[in-house]
Amino acid sequence: MSVPRGGTAFHAFQNALENARHAEAHGFHRMWFAEHHGIDSVASHAPEVLLGVIARETERLRIGSGAILLNNYSPLKVAELFLQMEVLAPGRFDLGLGRATSGPLVDLALKRDRNTAHVDDFDQQVQEVLAFLHRDFPAEHPFRKIRLMPTVEARPEPWILGSSGNSAGLAAALGVGYSFAGFLNPNGAVASLQRYRKAFRPTHYGAQTPQAMLSISVFAGDTDAEAHRMTWPTRAVFARAHITGGTTVFPTIEEAERMLSADQRDAPSVISGSYWPARLAGSPRTLRDQLSRMIELSGATEIMLQSINPDQEARRHTHALVTEILGVKAEPARDETASAVKIACP
Repeated sequence: MSVPRGGTAFHAFQNALENARHAEAHGFHRMWFAEHHGIDSVASHAPEVLLGVIARETERLRIGSGAILLNNYSPLKVAELFLQMEVLAPGRFDLGLGRATSGPLVDLALKRDRNTAHVDDFDQQVQEVLAFLHRDFPAEHPFRKIRLMPTVEARPEPWILGSSGNSAGLAAALGVGYSFAGFLNPNGAVASLQRYRKAFRPTHYGAQTPQAMLSISVFAGDTDAEAHRMTWPTRAVFARAHITGGTTVFPTIEEAERMLSADQRDAPSVISGSYWPARLAGSPRTLRDQLSRMIELSGATEIMLQSINPDQEARRHTHALVTEILGVKAEPARDETASAVKIACP
């Protein structure tokens, strides 16, 4: 949920609302919000607040977190938050769980206990969240006595998010969905999603079949050249962040052209040999071929679009073109295990 140029967080949320309505009208199945901290150009700092509002403004769209960063919360609090949301729109929430750093200073400020060193207990936290949601602690566990909102019957659909493949085995062992961030590590997508599918074991926590989601950054235009130029503002922001460590409002295409070197502007936005682009761009014909190859090679059952584009009309145009490319209908299928296009709102 990026703050528009010359706008505020309020304008970012208004855009998100319109994007949600547009996504639902075009047959998208999900919309996720990320959790960010200390970034001026992003207005999604507390996705759990946004999800309930978006759910009430739509009718069928599943709404989720992409992700709730467990290193910032207690498992009990996360379980309570999502059970509370199930009261608002039962059966429509996705609980995406992840771990990420917001930088040393912000991470320190987020800690409740600043006198202890960081411990990576993500696996244990995920299992505790699921145990709280499903009242599934062992008989001898002290947390078994804690009952969270016993009159709430619906449960959020759990997903584990990752960008390195380290979480693929955990998602497979717990029998929950796995979403790989191809926009961060495109060349790790195939191995990670295949590992998840191969190791998957069904449990009562999730669907009985692998839910393998490939999240990719996509830009669609009427021509390949037009779509490729649309990637430049995002390239410029990431390039500047890599150098300065800071963030900035997204530049226009013309400004980004001046900010980027020729090599940065011309970096491939399609598959080249074994290379997968961090930002996929092209005409409908090109994207149909590229997305088909990605789905075939990775075994993804779902595609989630991350389209960080300061031009809202261009962003929605991309969403509409991709639904045509993948044959998504305006009325989503009731079978949630079927392939479907997803949308992510950063």
